[in-house]
Amino acid sequence: MKRLLRAGWKLAIAATILGFVIYRLHFAPALVDGRMAATGPIVSEVLGTGTLEARVQATISPKISGLITQVLADQGDRITKGQTLVTLYDGDLRQQVEMSKADLAATKAGVDRTAADIASAEATAVQARVSYTRSAALFAGGVNSGEEFDTATARRDVAEAQLKRAQAAKVEIERQVLKAEETLRYFQERLADTQITSPFDGLVLRRSREPGDIVVPGSEVLTIISTGQMWVSAWVDETALSVLAVGQPARVVFRSEPAKSYSGAVSRMAPLADRETRELLVDVTVKELPKNWAVGQRAEVYIQTAKKMDALLVPSRAIVWQKGQPGLFVNQAGHALWRSVTLGLRGTDAVEISKGLVAGEFVIWPHDPKDAALVEGRRVSMP
Repeated sequence: MKRLLRAGWKLAIAATILGFVIYRLHFAPALVDGRMAATGPIVSEVLGTGTLEARVQATISPKISGLITQVLADQGDRITKGQTLVTLYDGDLRQQVEMSKADLAATKAGVDRTAADIASAEATAVQARVSYTRSAALFAGGVNSGEEFDTATARRDVAEAQLKRAQAAKVEIERQVLKAEETLRYFQERLADTQITSPFDGLVLRRSREPGDIVVPGSEVLTIISTGQMWVSAWVDETALSVLAVGQPARVVFRSEPAKSYSGAVSRMAPLADRETRELLVDVTVKELPKNWAVGQRAEVYIQTAKKMDALLVPSRAIVWQKGQPGLFVNQAGHALWRSVTLGLRGTDAVEISKGLVAGEFVIWPHDPKDAALVEGRRVSMP
């Protein structure tokens, strides 16, 4: 008898629990939240996450090896195009420039001497030609002897040779002038290379060297950026590729200011998707930056791909997927009624319903996200 009583009590308790569960699931009103479906504007956006970057970045390094004497800019400094940023020791090169100038001046003086030599040789040659012509005429008339004619001929030939030698000397000295000018220009350019200037207006990101350091071509001294165009290089899922386009408006939210959006626009898209993450890079130019910002800081971009002013909207959390098809519940006389719907544009917090719902219907969803999903015909109540 005791065994039967204990078994009966267990069955009774189980039945009570089962009945309570059935009541809770099928008969007790489910607490829900809701909102009336209404028309309004909606913006469809594609989300991407990336970092703030400068479109133009440069490494300041010397063209020649040398000893740094000054670094005239530091991290965070604003710089202008042509501003001297770094100087190298230039004593030896200045001496070379002065020596090259002296060599050039001496060589040019030789040009003047050769010009005078040519003038003298030309005068001598003219006189020798006249004497030769006269001697040849006298020799032909039997007045002059052959010896005198030979002497006149020899004088003419010597004068012609001296003229050619003077002209050749001029060509040679002119070549030496060109060489001296090239040498001077070479050392002047090397001297100019001791002054390293900024190639554009911008900002110093990093300083890597100090006065006293020895540097070689390619050694990083400063890293600078142009602040003329700053953008967020964001990774966007490849599924959004069909709706993305250059020029689309976007808003940028920096993690340092999560409550504020900055306007921007898509500037370019990389035609290459990452083979692991299946994402591609989209560069969104930021039209305005926060008061404090840093290259490389994280940000989210929301790219506007479509916009509609009179869409029928419901909250995104009201959408329920069953067997791969979207739907939602509406409140009909205190009971949950299932509706299959067709979705349109999807915004951040709202979704457009293009078919299956009319304006004015009251859409509902569980008050507590942890509660079980609503079922057709379930009684509902608002908290």
